[in-house]
Amino acid sequence: MNRTRVKICGITRVEDACAAIDSGADALGLVFCSKSPRYVELSVAANIARTIGPFVTIVGLFVNAGEAQVREAVKTVGLDMLQFHGDEDEVYCAQFERPYIKAIRMSPELDVKEVMTKYPSARGFLFDTWNKDKYGGTGETFEWDRLSILKESVDTDIPFILAGGLTPENVDQAVAAVKPYAIDVSGGVELSPGIKSPELIQQFIDRSNSG
Repeated sequence: MNRTRVKICGITRVEDACAAIDSGADALGLVFCSKSPRYVELSVAANIARTIGPFVTIVGLFVNAGEAQVREAVKTVGLDMLQFHGDEDEVYCAQFERPYIKAIRMSPELDVKEVMTKYPSARGFLFDTWNKDKYGGTGETFEWDRLSILKESVDTDIPFILAGGLTPENVDQAVAAVKPYAIDVSGGVELSPGIKSPELIQQFIDRSNSG
């Protein structure tokens, strides 16, 4: 499985979801954190999920959400996978009868391998740029060689998902450096927060596997 999978996150409109799928995206991310400029109401998210059909993974992104909020989103939207981007622990993440991804923000002093061991049931780990004021969406990259070194010391079957400041201009370099299972982009393919560019999406996906 040498092809790098692509998730387009922060989808807020049906037309952007269709553009992502037409360009070859494997997954779409819907943000259920009200503080995000890419937040979507459940009714909008459900319409997006219905429109794109059954063979694309719909991922719901949550940040320290209440249990009831997550369950309502799973039921209303029909989420395939959950992505937890906050301070959630293993017990919390594993309770919703859906596979989940745990996001890890790459702060300079963080023992990433130790954090990973705390989530044995995670389907994969998404590595994002650390910012003391944000849980994601920074638009900035981190030192990719940290993941290259990490991959040498952990189970190589664990899917690594690379995020943080990826754009059509740097995605080929990122893939070459990290060789991740998948890459995740939001702001790097936008005209404005939450409004995607079909052209940038196509360029991003094309260049993600240009090597």
